[in-house]
Amino acid sequence: MEIMMSVNDLSHQIDAYHEWKNRLGINIQLYQSWLEENRLNTDDVSRRLTRGLELLKDDQLTIAMVGEYSRGKTELINALVFTEFGQRMLPSQAGRTTMCPTEIYYDPNRNHSYIKLLPIETRAQGKSISELKNDASSWKEFEVDSSNPESMSQTLKQVARTKSVRLSDARLLGFDEKMLESAPDEQGLVIIPVWRHALMSLDSPLLKKGLRILDTPGLNALGSEPELTISMVPKAQAIIFLLSADAGVTASDLAIWKRFIQTKDADHRAGRFAVLNKIDVLWDDLQGDTHIAASIEQVRKSTAQHLGIDIEDVLPLSAKQGLIARVKKDDLLLQKSALPKLEKLISKRVLKQKEQLILDDLIDDVKQMLLSSQSILNERLSVLYKEYDALEEGAMSTQVLQGIADKTQQEHETYYKKLITLKSSRRLMQSQGEILTQIMGDERFKDILKQTKRALNESWSTLGMTHTMNQFFVRMNKELDNICTEARLADKMVAAIYKRFKSDIKVNHLKPKVFSVDTQREELAVLRKKLLQYCRQPKMFMTEQSILVAHFFNTFVAEVRIIQEAIVLEAKQWPDAALLPLMQYAQEQKMSLEELVANLRRMARDTRDNKIQQTELKKVIDETHVQLDEAEKIQHQIESPAPSQLADIQDIAIR
Repeated sequence: MEIMMSVNDLSHQIDAYHEWKNRLGINIQLYQSWLEENRLNTDDVSRRLTRGLELLKDDQLTIAMVGEYSRGKTELINALVFTEFGQRMLPSQAGRTTMCPTEIYYDPNRNHSYIKLLPIETRAQGKSISELKNDASSWKEFEVDSSNPESMSQTLKQVARTKSVRLSDARLLGFDEKMLESAPDEQGLVIIPVWRHALMSLDSPLLKKGLRILDTPGLNALGSEPELTISMVPKAQAIIFLLSADAGVTASDLAIWKRFIQTKDADHRAGRFAVLNKIDVLWDDLQGDTHIAASIEQVRKSTAQHLGIDIEDVLPLSAKQGLIARVKKDDLLLQKSALPKLEKLISKRVLKQKEQLILDDLIDDVKQMLLSSQSILNERLSVLYKEYDALEEGAMSTQVLQGIADKTQQEHETYYKKLITLKSSRRLMQSQGEILTQIMGDERFKDILKQTKRALNESWSTLGMTHTMNQFFVRMNKELDNICTEARLADKMVAAIYKRFKSDIKVNHLKPKVFSVDTQREELAVLRKKLLQYCRQPKMFMTEQSILVAHFFNTFVAEVRIIQEAIVLEAKQWPDAALLPLMQYAQEQKMSLEELVANLRRMARDTRDNKIQQTELKKVIDETHVQLDEAEKIQHQIESPAPSQLADIQDIAIR
């Protein structure tokens, strides 16, 4: 019986996720056009929808491959991403292959593939990788010919290059001498990587759809490049921790797991998997499938116990056999390699989390906007039908029409006044937003950094420096306390504005956006824990003061600055976002009533009989129904299930 290729593989799921995001973007653009056509658009709504479209465009799925050398990280990347080239693209042979951390992605701003390499000597400059990414002169770039797989493969072997240096030079570059190998036939020299970091933009279908891979080279690199473990690895949506099935969990594997991965506070907690690679070494035709399965399951249970994770998060597979199966289109071998099981787990757990972020951050806002627009049209229809019924009864005289127009005009003026009041309230909100911004603004942040740097330079011991570094986080927490105090006052102000608005108009679907820095506070707490772990390392006491200060500012402070900038951006956008539902509703009502008053006055001036007026009114009613149908259709499309939700529905149906 032929086994069909798995429909749950990563390629299919990322395709589905990409298409879902594209449809969302198209429907948001349709809503923008709908607002324009119906003269209901406002600058506030337009800005919010544009930000939503940018969120969809910039969204990426990052998977970090972590593990000791020779665990098969690079081979797994080949199997997941590069099978369409029909061969191994990244160097993957026995021994160390990837010698420097490598980011693999697609750069849409350039129309060709390339690899950019950062020389290892840049460590001596005291600059972070993030900082150097903005300095093109620090990198060496190679063109990559995607149309020639053989040439492409040769170029990508740059990431495996090493060189021999004196031990003293290796120490100055931050390497732990215990983790270095001696150079063969060169006494007194050790082997280090030629490159510190690699940026690899490749024209691959999966990468073009937003998949990003971070390939790490092992414990030595993780320990000597703080930015990698403080920032890059924790920010990945998924961590794939590679182990070797024939060796199980070694001491160095456990060191990586405990120091860099086993944290409940990291962003990747929805997708942290241990992969027992190379299960093909356990395949034994003499023992039979039952014995093989029992052996693999035993290693799997032992691994779960050592790492302290659920057995469901330990996946035995063979990346090598999975790659061969994909290239040769061998469905039986693919199933035996168990590669599809990992792909299914990534799509089910990690993509589902990404979908939820979009649902929470974007779709809920757009749905609320659409509900407001539909509410306006339904109210407009209610008035139009009353006019239509009156005409049908023959009771719609010029005076009656004029009276309805006057009453509608009064309602319009009510919304006009409410809009003026809301604009005044928003100015007050913007003043409150400025207070929030100043608390965590650049000037305040620079002042804290200046004091911290002076205290570090005046410290006479490593313990003193550790205390100063910790005090930096204490200061930042106090600033967050201050901003939270102001935020509570701001939220009370918003609640009062909504209460006043809703007391006159029954609109229960309108809800304010609360100002919150809870996420940033959690991120700051995680960074502080990492700082304390970093300060407890023995090599801290043997590192020069200037290097410690540089590491602190280039890793921890750089991450805190990202948090600070996120808070400032939130404080700037919040005044508009908090009142956006009310502003949109009042603005759309005002514009809708303006149009209705114009129609009523025109009809009051019309000397034709009721039947003709009724026909024209019916036309307006029909047009309004069409507009409402279009809005409801857009809402239905936006509410359509995400790929993982559809998969869950299908699983339930199958069961």
